[in-house]
Formats: sequence, C-alpha cells, structure tokens
Amino acid sequence: MFDRLVRIAVLSLPLLVTQPGLAKDAPATAPAATEAPAAAPPAKTPSPGQTAARERQKKCGAEWRGLTDAQKTAQGPKWPQFWSKCNKRLKGNDKA
Repeated sequence: MFDRLVRIAVLSLPLLVTQPGLAKDAPATAPAATEAPAAAPPAKTPSPGQTAARERQKKCGAEWRGLTDAQKTAQGPKWPQFWSKCNKRLKGNDKA
C-alpha cells in the first residue's frame, strides 16, 4: 500500500512542478487561436425538387391556417392528412 502511494507521488511530482509553467504560457497562445475563427462550410443550396416541395408546403400551410375549425373538421381534422391531399393536388397527381 505504501509502495503505491510512493509511486503515485513520484509520478505526479513532475506534473505538479510543470503546471505553473504551463499556466503562464496558456494566455499567450489563447488570443492567437481566437483571432482567426474557423470559417463555417458554405450552406448547400436546395435542389429544385426540395425548393418545389417547400413552396407546396408553404401554400398548403397557408390554406390550412385559412380554414375555420368547422372546415378543418370536414376536410380532415389533422394536418398530415390535409398536407397529403393538398400536396397531391398541387403536384397534379390527384387521381380522384
């Protein structure tokens, strides 16, 4: 047991001795690292299909917000069902 404590003390002594020296160097290097922040990667542009889907979703959302509660109940009380029907209608894939 005593042997382990002596080993730990001997091995940790260099770390304790050099720690104040490292603390003095740290502020000198920190400002240099913060002067030039890493540039964020450029944002990817959406594909034409993604742009069209977003536009359809905005149009359907505007229609959904324009409906009264009674109309929403008649059309289908949930947004996912309304979105599905509206999206098909705007795409032109409505077979009904």
